[in-house]
Amino acid sequence: MLYYSTHLHATSNQWVTFVHGAGGSSSIWYKQVRDFQKHFNVLLVDLRGHGKSKKPFYEKLKQYSFDVIGDEVIDVLDHLKIKSTHFVGISLGTIIIRELTERYPQRTNSLIMGGAVMKLNLRGQVLMRTGALLKSVIPYLLLYRFFAFIIMPKKKHQESRNLFINEAKKLYQKEFKRWFTLISEVNPLLTFFRINDSKVPTLYIMGSEDHMFLPSITKLVGDHPSARLHVIKDCGHVVNVEQPHIFNATAIDFLKSISPKQ
Repeated sequence: MLYYSTHLHATSNQWVTFVHGAGGSSSIWYKQVRDFQKHFNVLLVDLRGHGKSKKPFYEKLKQYSFDVIGDEVIDVLDHLKIKSTHFVGISLGTIIIRELTERYPQRTNSLIMGGAVMKLNLRGQVLMRTGALLKSVIPYLLLYRFFAFIIMPKKKHQESRNLFINEAKKLYQKEFKRWFTLISEVNPLLTFFRINDSKVPTLYIMGSEDHMFLPSITKLVGDHPSARLHVIKDCGHVVNVEQPHIFNATAIDFLKSISPKQ
């Protein structure tokens, strides 16, 4: 089972489950836990190969697909007897929570998609294909640094870049290659998501400087009025790290607006 940690509220029966992106770990949510725990029970998970989910069992698993990874998150919910939860994802984590919601809508109360990935533009597709070709000849950390700078290029994004690069250093090289291959094959799944709009209440929180992904999210929300979009000014891709106070307040207000009073 994946490594997880819980932070319980004294009286709430509402859960919020946080899912990080590729190369990260549950530690990237350190600016969220205190604020969210004031209102909800909080569940943090480390995806396979990340953080403390590095047991030999995961080294032996060669099947890496979004449905398998999503099922591992569901296994944690089952273990804790959590029937349904709000999900918060960042970057690649948004794909994971969106995919498992497609298959288990009854387990998802709402989706908060931070720095959401819903379409790779031409630049992104070229970068992913190039990386897939070079992943066996270029040291994985150098490749990760390169992509971190492409996605988070500005000086003000340095904290986010450093956080993800430091977490990526903890990955095994084989693990990185498996995840990178998974990412490079993501576009067909994203096309499926755009065609099959989720009926689950969804909030997208994006940075105004997230040049790689914001344009496609803006169009997506425009096509689906039931979804909400909040754009944080002067902010890049990793919105929960760069602007945690705005991210937390926006997300918690959204959850309160759709959650029954307790």
